[in-house]
Amino acid sequence: MKTRDSKNLEELHQNLQEENMGPLWSSIHQLNTIEPKSKPIAYLWKKELIRKRLKEAEELLEVGEGADRRAVFLINPGMKDLEPVGWGGATQTLYAAVQAVKPGEIAPAHRHTTTALRFIINGHGGEGRVNGEKITFEPGDFLITPTWTWHDHTNINDEEVIWMDCLDVPFTNFLSTCFTEFHEKKQQDLLVEDNFSLKRYNGGMVRPIDDRKEKIAPLGRYTWKMAKDGIEGLMELDPNPIDGYAIEYINPSTGKDANDRIGSRMQCLAPGFKGKAHRHVHSTIYHVFKGEGYSVIDGERFDWAEGDFFVVPTWAWHEHINTSSSKEAFLFSTNDLPIMEAFDFEVEENFKENDGHQIIQSVFNPIKVD
Repeated sequence: MKTRDSKNLEELHQNLQEENMGPLWSSIHQLNTIEPKSKPIAYLWKKELIRKRLKEAEELLEVGEGADRRAVFLINPGMKDLEPVGWGGATQTLYAAVQAVKPGEIAPAHRHTTTALRFIINGHGGEGRVNGEKITFEPGDFLITPTWTWHDHTNINDEEVIWMDCLDVPFTNFLSTCFTEFHEKKQQDLLVEDNFSLKRYNGGMVRPIDDRKEKIAPLGRYTWKMAKDGIEGLMELDPNPIDGYAIEYINPSTGKDANDRIGSRMQCLAPGFKGKAHRHVHSTIYHVFKGEGYSVIDGERFDWAEGDFFVVPTWAWHEHINTSSSKEAFLFSTNDLPIMEAFDFEVEENFKENDGHQIIQSVFNPIKVD
């Protein structure tokens, strides 16, 4: 940029900054980028480290007795500078946490503007109440609690129950739109029979005729069997060259994403699968439900195993590889695609060089248990 008087121009910039203004002429390329620039970075959290900190929290906190929820949430290093606590962001729009409920504990009822979902990782005996319906769950199940729905959780068995939470906390915090309300009772009253919505949708890809009109959460629990059956059907066909065998959870009354502002998927990478790379505007959080392998994200290799979590940020090249020659790998993921599509922001691009595969330039070294 050519200037007539650089000294006085520098002084003008300083004055504008002190007066809470800014010069567009020197900032335009930061405000209007040529392509998306992600604040969150690609990152991976190891299962062992998360579980260690969660176990320490179990010794110090009782759910329902001073702690509304016992959950350790993931902060992306690229979001760390944002207050409070990095907006709780694993990406710029999505919060992810690992929550534990011990036998007999009750996580009290509340509701909030943020939309939420859960993926059950370990343990049997967990139950949740969502808008008057008791929903039981087992490992591999996917559960939704859309915006402003009452929800509480408990554990009626003798083993700890652990699940993944995902909410759009960073998105609602950025827009300053979040309301939260606490129920007058620890557990809400039941209004329908247990697992009511699951029984209504026991037929699979058919729906009750009174759900022809759109509902926010006609089905609250998507079982692991549902997902597995869907994937096994796909496995009779050729795999998607990027994602292997992948399904997404949908609202059966709308055909759109099961949760209103967060997309969710389960994908299977067959033994030895080497996916091709692509990138897109929406960001993604992955949980390794089963298996082991690695992902290449913008030329960096991220090795993962069962229980780990990793993030693919906005507009990052990525591909997934199953390193086992005999076992399948299952990746559960959440994304902010519904938000991007709502504003017509979504763009996707395939990697065309080297037969669709990136060259590995570095290997990520995660924080591990001491």
